[in-house]
Amino acid sequence: MKPLYKMFWVAFCCLLTSYSSNAQVTDSAYIRENYTKIERQIPMRDGVKLFTAIYIPKNKNQQYPFLINRTPYTISPYGENKFKTSLGPDPLFLREGFIFVYQDVRGRWMSEGEFVDVRPQIANKKTKKDIDESSDTYDTIDWLIKNIPNNNGKAGIYGISYPGFYSTASLPGAHPGLKAVSPQAPVTDWFHGDDFHHNGAFMLADAFNFYSVFGVPRPHPITPDKGPKSFQFPIKDNYRFFLSVGALKNVKLKYFGDTIKFWNDMMTHGTYDAFWKAMDIRQHLTDVKPAVMVVGGFFDAEDAYGALHTYKAIEKQNPKTKNNLVMGPWFHGGWVRGTGSSFGDIQFGQSTSTWFQQNLEFPFFMQYLKGKKDADLAEATIFLTGSNQWKKFSSWPPQNTEEQTLYFQADGKLSFKAPETDTSFDEYVSDPNNPVPYQQGIQERRTREYMIDDQRFAARRPDVKVFQTDILTEDITLTGPLFAKLSVSTTGTDADYIVKLIDAYPEDEAAPADNPKGIIMGGYQMLVRGEVMRGKFRNSFEKPEAFVPGQVTKVNYSLPDVGHTFKKGHRIMIQVQNSWFPLVDRNPQKFLDIYHAEDSDFQKATHRIYHDKANVSSLTVTVLKP
Repeated sequence: MKPLYKMFWVAFCCLLTSYSSNAQVTDSAYIRENYTKIERQIPMRDGVKLFTAIYIPKNKNQQYPFLINRTPYTISPYGENKFKTSLGPDPLFLREGFIFVYQDVRGRWMSEGEFVDVRPQIANKKTKKDIDESSDTYDTIDWLIKNIPNNNGKAGIYGISYPGFYSTASLPGAHPGLKAVSPQAPVTDWFHGDDFHHNGAFMLADAFNFYSVFGVPRPHPITPDKGPKSFQFPIKDNYRFFLSVGALKNVKLKYFGDTIKFWNDMMTHGTYDAFWKAMDIRQHLTDVKPAVMVVGGFFDAEDAYGALHTYKAIEKQNPKTKNNLVMGPWFHGGWVRGTGSSFGDIQFGQSTSTWFQQNLEFPFFMQYLKGKKDADLAEATIFLTGSNQWKKFSSWPPQNTEEQTLYFQADGKLSFKAPETDTSFDEYVSDPNNPVPYQQGIQERRTREYMIDDQRFAARRPDVKVFQTDILTEDITLTGPLFAKLSVSTTGTDADYIVKLIDAYPEDEAAPADNPKGIIMGGYQMLVRGEVMRGKFRNSFEKPEAFVPGQVTKVNYSLPDVGHTFKKGHRIMIQVQNSWFPLVDRNPQKFLDIYHAEDSDFQKATHRIYHDKANVSSLTVTVLKP
């Protein structure tokens, strides 16, 4: 791997399309011996040609289906005599025999045309110039079936993250030959919950890290060795670096200029306007014909939202479509980037990724592309952390559940009983110039482990309020959505609210047997789910509203679904804070356009979280019945 390309690869390690970390050294030799690689410029209906690498089995005694991966992240290596070291979604596919197809999407790397981020769908195409990712996929499949010999007329598409979006985009008006689609951690909604915004709050670290390389314009088709270099942080501690940047508008002034178009677009569209609405593919997921298996990770920092909400949109709008959901204990793409036996400090007691590949992913494509036995997939196959077991459900969220409410109480208590006091609140000061870090320690780039990491460092801060139950006398399993209902006030006119659901371990919890880092599990505070809400959007993402200083205000919002068992002897903990830096950009705590705020706009504010009979703060959870 050339040094420049290696730097590029590192910059996108969390977002690149799937390559199995279990690939054997012998796979490369096997591919050369058993596959012929050809490269073609496939013409689209408007005349633009998309660069495509096709790996065709040399054995001509049978017909093969296509397995397609469309990506903006490069299909390297380029050259018909240069081969990938693995093919397909996971290692099981290589020796089974498929025609593997990799394509640079329009406007990226060696493909022609103009690249558009999350290109909006055109519902009613009238001319050949009306193109989108659905039409490009349709034209690609049509060309492949007509021009590649020994194919069986069937195609499947898969992809993780951005390629997950392209998988989803293949569904509207799908080619008749497209039989199986697996959107995995698909980019879906960049304002409400994926990648760059969560509930309107700007995900600073991810957006900066991504667009500092990905957003560099491409003047003409190029290969990665001629592509952009990874951004070199002048300060290696990302907390101090982003503080040094100051207000968001300084990113353009100090680093990006006018070259990073989509960054500047984000700075211009600070509310949920037509720009963001047009990019949401879910509204077009109707009349879906192919079988679908949506895959996601509960601890995916980028696109857990996308997996859950893509599944829900297809399910709601296509009740007769074969549509399955798989959610495991994974980071972004973790189901193909390791065995999945652990993540961060938490052990799962089994190889969850290997199990998924063998029992779900491979059988799914074999059934619909090769006519093998029914994969017999459950509607929802979910791994429950805590109890560490796979569960199959006939719906998601499961039907055998009941909503319960965890109420904040005085003195840091948390209970399923409503508060009985007349007046009760916690008061503290939040300073945007001393924001709460998202993770303990020093990191140059945002880590993936923060999604499951120990939260004891945050609990020690005076601007983080902690509520926890008594020691649990029985297991409690949560399967489904969470809904925060906060009664708050602030001396400012805007504020962010971060609610974190945490599994607090017993003080006598034993350390893992293999413990090179010397982790102390006694009293460990495992993050199960955390989510931010930009307060000015509490009533509308289209029309933000200021807070009235000192006035008790309701801030209600949804958190992504969870699947977790709080074991007997543990406690359920909730932490509430007003910053999560540099994961989320700093809120000046003034009602204004944060993307154009001045450094002088950032101010301290005094916050109150109320928890009394008249002003309840709580978290609604979905409890699985025994």
